[in-house]
Amino acid sequence: MKLTEILLPLALKPRLSQGHPWVYRNQLDERLPLIPDGTWVRVRCGNFSAYGLWDAHGAIAIRLFSQKQIPDTAWLHERVLEAWKIRATLRERQQTNAYRWIFGEGDGLPGLTVDLYGQYAVVQTYATSLETIKPTIFALLPEIAPLKGILERRRTNTADHSGDEPDEETARVQVVWGRRPPRDLIIEEHGLKFRANLFEGQKTGLFLDHRENRRYLQEWCEGKTVLNCFSYTGAFSLYAARGGASEVTSCDIALEATAEASRNFALNGLDPDQHHFLAEDCFELLARYGKEGRKFDIIVLDPPSFAHSKKNLHSALRGYTRLNQLALACLNPGGLLVSASCTSYVSPEMFREMLSQAAAQAGKRLLLLHEAGQPLDHPVPTHFLEGRYLKFTLSRVQALP
Repeated sequence: MKLTEILLPLALKPRLSQGHPWVYRNQLDERLPLIPDGTWVRVRCGNFSAYGLWDAHGAIAIRLFSQKQIPDTAWLHERVLEAWKIRATLRERQQTNAYRWIFGEGDGLPGLTVDLYGQYAVVQTYATSLETIKPTIFALLPEIAPLKGILERRRTNTADHSGDEPDEETARVQVVWGRRPPRDLIIEEHGLKFRANLFEGQKTGLFLDHRENRRYLQEWCEGKTVLNCFSYTGAFSLYAARGGASEVTSCDIALEATAEASRNFALNGLDPDQHHFLAEDCFELLARYGKEGRKFDIIVLDPPSFAHSKKNLHSALRGYTRLNQLALACLNPGGLLVSASCTSYVSPEMFREMLSQAAAQAGKRLLLLHEAGQPLDHPVPTHFLEGRYLKFTLSRVQALP
C-alpha cells in the first residue's frame, strides 16, 4: 500500500527540524484526500521529512515518531527500553516502585503514557490514532519489565487532549494482559506506603508527578501547622506528618478521598486522630477560615487543572489568583505558601505573575524560595516545551514594607 505523503508549509521547517512532534490540522491543506485514522503518513517540509500517525479527529492531525522509518516492533522496543533505562535511578535508589515509565512526547512516543505501580502497568493514550501501535506496546512491556498485569485506561469520548489529562469521569479501566491487581494495591514512595486504586483513582491511581515535591515539602514541616487543600488521598499530608508537623488538616471535596487519606495515615503508622480530614469545597473552606481568623504555618494548594484548553486560560488565571489570595489570608506571618498548577496552558511565567497579583490583592508580598517542575520520569525535551505542564512553588509570606 502506497504511503500517503503530506506537504507542509516551509514556515514549519525550523520547529519540525528541532524535533517538535505535532502537526496541527489548521496547518494542513484543506484539500487533502480522506486518510483513515491511525494510518502511517510521511510528511515533507522542504528537505525535511518524517513519519507519523494520522489522527482523523483531534486538533493535532499528525504525531511524528521518526525521521528515518515507519516505526516497527524493533523501533518501538528501543524506545520503550530506553525509557525503562532512564528510570533506573528511581528503581535502585529511592525506595520508589510507582512512577511514569513512558511520558509520551518526552520519551519519543507521542500520545502514549505508561505508569508503573509495583508490577502493574497502566497504559493510556490521548488520540484514537494510537490504536495502531497499542497491541505492540502491550506485547513489549512484559518483555522488558517483570509485570504481573497490564491495564488500559480508555477515554469514553473522542476529544483531543493535547495539554492535560482527560477528564477523570470519561475514563474506564480494563485488564488487557496478565492478572487483575488487588483493588487496594499498596505501593511505596520514598519509604511511605500508599493505597493505589488503579480502577477508580484519579489519573492512573496516584499523582506521580509530585513525588519529589512532596519529599521537598517534608523538610519544612517540623513543628508546623499545615493545611493541605485539594488533598485527594493525602500524599502531601503524609509527607508533612512524617516531617514532624504538629497538626495536618487535609481537605478535599470528595468524601471518599478524605476517608482514604485517613486510611493512608494509619497504613504508615501515623495516628489519624491526631490530624483532621475534611470533605469540603476548598474555596469555601479558605473563605470561612479567613473570616474566622484561622491561621496556619503552611498551606498547600494543588488544585485540579482549571484550564483544559486555551479558551479557558483567562478564567483559570482568575481562579488561581482567587484561590491563592484566600490562602494568604489564612497564613501566619512568615508562613509558607505552597502553590502548584498542572495545566500546560499556564506557563511558569504566568504562574509567577499570578502569585504576585494574589499577594498584592491580599496586601502581602511573597518571597519565592523554591520553584520546580516535573521529576525525571516526566522528562521535557528542549524541542517540546509544551511538555512542561507542572509548576510547583514554595514562598514565604511577607508583610508590606
